[in-house]
Amino acid sequence: MRLRVLGACGAWPDAGQACSGYLLEHEGFRLVVDLGYATVPQLLRHVTAEQVDAVFISHGHPDHCADLNPLLRARALRDDPPAPLPVYALPGALDAVLALDRPGMLAGAYELREVTDGGAFDVGPFHARTRLLPHSVPNAGVRLAAGGRVLAYTGDSGPSPDVVELARGADVLLAEATHVDEVPEGSRRHLSSARQAGRQAAAAGVGRLLLTHLWPGTDPAAARAAAAEEYDGEVAVAATDLVLDLR
Repeated sequence: MRLRVLGACGAWPDAGQACSGYLLEHEGFRLVVDLGYATVPQLLRHVTAEQVDAVFISHGHPDHCADLNPLLRARALRDDPPAPLPVYALPGALDAVLALDRPGMLAGAYELREVTDGGAFDVGPFHARTRLLPHSVPNAGVRLAAGGRVLAYTGDSGPSPDVVELARGADVLLAEATHVDEVPEGSRRHLSSARQAGRQAAAAGVGRLLLTHLWPGTDPAAARAAAAEEYDGEVAVAATDLVLDLR
């Protein structure tokens, strides 16, 4: 399983960067997990729009799903459109982004497949399991297994025992870490810090921790250091074009 980071900014993209988006490849199958602002230009540097086999969206905030629109346009508006793209998301999560164009314009470009809390399903060679994690809107964390390796991804989530259960024994935990240490009081139920991500990675016994969704302007070294005080394993910070091979 190969993970390529398309973008990792939280809330909005820094100059030359993109928000949350990840390309997972295994046995020639290409699964995109989240498509936040500015991720499609990054994606198209590596694959064409019609080469994407499926998309999973964790939740409906635009820094995680806004670029689903240009991806669907790039597939629908060509002379020889490919088959509808399977798009996995919670019920209603994509209503706003799918309504950006005139009714019916993109209808043949996608096939919406709703996921549920605790659901299990196959996406090509990937076996997926979802778990609702605390955020300001419904948010589905996902555990993806392929080739004997496991990646767990939180989407956006406040600290929760459910994060630990989702990530239990995973090779990589891709964890939202918007803040370095202290999460502002109004966001403590909905977002996490790098320190909290480190604590949960340790509790879950994961092989590696990859921090993502840092607030623009955050010092990646500070985030990594905070997580490393709680977790003894390898800690890295996601950035555009980072590639991890899970072997």
